[in-house]
Parts: sequence; C-alpha cells; structure tokens
Amino acid sequence: MIKLGGRYQHLVHSAGCACVSPELQAASRRLDAFSRRGFLAGLGAAAVSGLVSGPAFAQTPPSKTLLRQVRLFDGKSDALQSVQILIEGNRIVSIDAANNAPPADATVIDCGGRVLMPGLIDAHWHAIFAAVPMQVLMTVDPGMIFTMSTAEAERTLLRGFTTIRDLGGPAFSFKQAIDGGIVPGPRIFPSGAMITTSGGHGDLRMPFEIPRDGDLLSLSEKFGGAAIVDDLGGLKRRVREQLLQGASQVKLVAGGGVSSPRSPLDMMTFSEDELREAVAVARDWNTYVTVHATSDAAVRRSVAAGVPCIEHGHLMTEDTAKLVADNGIWLSTQPFLTIADAASQTGPGVERAEEIFGYTPGMYGFIKKYGIKVAWGSDLLFSAELAPRQNVMLTHLANWYSNAEVLRAATSVNADLLALSNLRNPYEGKLGVIEQGALADLLVVNGNPLDDIRLIENPEQNLSVIMKDGKVYKNTL
Repeated sequence: MIKLGGRYQHLVHSAGCACVSPELQAASRRLDAFSRRGFLAGLGAAAVSGLVSGPAFAQTPPSKTLLRQVRLFDGKSDALQSVQILIEGNRIVSIDAANNAPPADATVIDCGGRVLMPGLIDAHWHAIFAAVPMQVLMTVDPGMIFTMSTAEAERTLLRGFTTIRDLGGPAFSFKQAIDGGIVPGPRIFPSGAMITTSGGHGDLRMPFEIPRDGDLLSLSEKFGGAAIVDDLGGLKRRVREQLLQGASQVKLVAGGGVSSPRSPLDMMTFSEDELREAVAVARDWNTYVTVHATSDAAVRRSVAAGVPCIEHGHLMTEDTAKLVADNGIWLSTQPFLTIADAASQTGPGVERAEEIFGYTPGMYGFIKKYGIKVAWGSDLLFSAELAPRQNVMLTHLANWYSNAEVLRAATSVNADLLALSNLRNPYEGKLGVIEQGALADLLVVNGNPLDDIRLIENPEQNLSVIMKDGKVYKNTL
C-alpha cells in the first residue's frame, strides 16, 4: 500500500475528514473491491439475477407524478408558460395548460408558481477526476479514487446536472453503477480512456515507466485514464477498445494541454491521416470522435481531418474559427476567465491557464461572429473545492449571451451535441427539453433564471426539486 505524503494524509487517515463520514463509508462499502473488470462483472451478475434495486437515496418513483403550478422553461423558448406536467415512469406524458384535475393515482407536487426547467447538461466533465487531486490520483489505491468520485457524483447531481459527457477516464463501470441505482449521480456519456501519443496531453507516465517495455501498459493506462499509442494500427485498435467497452464517443488528443505538466500547449500529436482514420473507425461504429485541440495548429489539423467535434479551441485565430464554422464542426468549449476557474492547477499549468484566460473573450467573439455550433462544458479537474464552481462556469456565459441562451446552452443545445453519438447513445429518449415523450430530468427553481441567471450559482438554496429519470433526488417543497 503506497502511503500519502503529509499534505494528503488527511484524505485517508484523518478522523475528521470526509472519508470517515457515514455517507462516504456507505459508498465505500457499495464499491468494495471496485475494479474496472471485477465490478463490471459483479454488476452484470446482479442485474441478471434481479438484485439491482432502486437507490435508497432517491424516492421510488410512483407510477404517475404531477408537477402542478409551474412556469415552464422548456429548454428552447425565450418565455415561460404556466402549465402542469404529468410524468409516468421516467417520461413526460403531458404538458397541460388547462390545469385539469390530476389523475386519481398520481402523486402531486405543488410547485407554487416556481420555474420548471430541464436538468442541466455538462458537455465536458470528468466523473472520476473532477474532485480527486492529481497527487492523490498518482499515489493511492483505485478503490479510494472511486469512493471519492462516488461522493462527487452525488454532489454533481444535486447541483442540478442530470447528464454529463465524460471526456476521459475509467467511467464505464461507474456509469453502470449509477444507471443501476447503486450510487446516485448524473447520466454519463462515457469516452473511456483519452487516446494520446507518447509525450502528449494525458501521458502521465512515471519516470520509471519510460521507455515503454514492449506492450507493457503504464499505471495510468491500466487504470483506464489514458491510452498511449504511436502507430496507426495501434490507434485504430485503441479506438475500437473504447467502443467495445461502451464508449458513446471517443476522445483523441491533437495537441498539448494545461494540466499535463510535460506537454506544452504548442506541441502536436497525431498526424492528419491518423486523425482521419480514427474518425473513420468511429463512423463505422455509428458514433463520432471528439478531439482535444487548444492551439490554432491543432484545431486546423482537426478540421482538415474531418473531425465532427473539437474540444477547447481557445487559441484559434479568426481565420481558423471561420474554417470551423464553414465545415459545420461543433466546438465544445469552456468560458475560462480567471485563475478562480483553474485553481487546482500548479506548476506549468498555472501559466498555461493564464494564457487561456486572455484568449477566451476573443474566442467567444469568433463563435458569435461566424455562428459556430458551440457546446458548453466546465472541465473542472482535480479538486473537490473547485468542482462546485461548475454552476458558476455556466453563468460565465452571460458575458456573451442572454439568460435564455445560457439556459439553452446547458439544456437543448448540449443535448443536440449528445445526439452525435447516434446508435451508441446509451439512453433511449430525448434529453435537454421538456416535451411529451422526453425523459423526466427536471429542476424546479426558486425564482426565475430568465431574469436572474445567477440563481443557478446556488443550487442548494435555489433548486427545490431535482428529478432524474422520473425519480426525485431532492424535494424541499
């Protein structure tokens, strides 16, 4: 067992730390012997034998639930509509503006004129890495990492995020645990391991693991955080391996990143031909590749390779932005503004983050000028203290968009991006909107976020009801 240094000793041994709280101990018991393969096998056996039951932390959904006296933001409109919503199972079955009498067998939640909106969607999140410090990731047992991530998954849901697109990490079994009702958390669209080259963003090998010994995997690769490959055949194999495990989309790295200390922002990884081949493999699986590309050169290479979605893009020039728009490519990006948005960064990461801050306003100017298809994500990493800023990262968009546009960005627009997963979409039903037949992922807000978007920043106070898949996870009414 590798022991932590003094700075992180409290994460395991302190009597007053969160690790010994009853909630986290319960989560630890649920995730006992949590390994990527062992847990998946156990979950599958439980599902087959009918042992996976509803979570104790969510109310068992009644056959019908009526949310009455709501002012509806449906995920698309600019204005509110006074209605009541009937939910049956995990679906919205009617939107009633006439306020008819509720069905006799329905559970009624009187919302008292509060605003009802779709659950929030974060298009760039890391369910396993969001709340775990980098030094801890590199030194402790995976069971501890998954236990910490379990606690953060519930906090993510209680911030109002009912769906996340996971852009790198061993989230396959974690997703099944959430979907099976073992732990509370958002829906996950998993990418699996982030695929990179030697020295690329995401190559976090320890010094003793370099050079690679034949096909021997590094610790981070065994954990499922990254897949490091330097040849075309190996790249195609790694893409297929993520899809085999259940990836809804696959993430490749085209250039350097902020959080990888030895991979400068200006470096390049895969060639244009390699990126193009990866895109073709994903297309054969009826889904898509998204590419981490921050520098202008990495964005341009990704465009030339025909990638459908680019992550970040902060350093692209105006000419490149126009190229992205002309090719109908999605840009999934983050409104990083100050060091408060990247407080977990250390060493070279601080300097790189500060470079990003200076380019963010110009990038959003290009997005609006050329009509780039843009998705919003927070991409907060390695800090349980920073993760709650997820909501603030969303309200940052108000620097460039109306409040209604901000809400649409994290609901119906992000849902449009998720639809690129096509036949690899893990959830049957519409997300990000409130309409007949859509999945019942809903929030009830104390106040009107169309008037004051900052209400979203305080979910504990301002979200009175949180429902995911027809189940109520919070109700203070």
